[in-house]
Amino acid sequence: MKFTTKLLILLVGASLVLPVYADKKDPKLGAIKARKAEMLLRSFNAGPLFAMAKGKIPYDAKKATTMANNLKVLLELNNGAAWMQGTSNKEYKKDTTALPKIWDTWPKIADYGKDYGKAVNELAAAAGNGQDALKAKIKALGKACKECHDEFREKDK
Repeated sequence: MKFTTKLLILLVGASLVLPVYADKKDPKLGAIKARKAEMLLRSFNAGPLFAMAKGKIPYDAKKATTMANNLKVLLELNNGAAWMQGTSNKEYKKDTTALPKIWDTWPKIADYGKDYGKAVNELAAAAGNGQDALKAKIKALGKACKECHDEFREKDK
């Protein structure tokens, strides 16, 4: 991946995470903001990949490769501090949809993370090889996201 892409992702990530440490009133709320920002970056990059795979937007090999590689870079971030104990929707009902069982079922949540990581790595390797290759690998990404969200995120009301 190009240096400028990595640098851009790092700078965007830092701009989202640094305010967390400046939140002296409530560092737990800052942690929630940081993980929501990471999820937003994931969605920002995965959304067009899903749309390309479904034919909703034209397939673009360069864009697909870049976005899949951006997801891969996000895997390299160590954002464990964003998942601190006591930051579920039980304590912060209006701020997060994360269910308390995320912290009660360790290491099960880590297994979902491994599945997600595997899906991202396989997608990054295939995304630029045509729409059919993208379709074949994007399903695993969708499955990994859905399974974790179904179990560990509050359902929409």
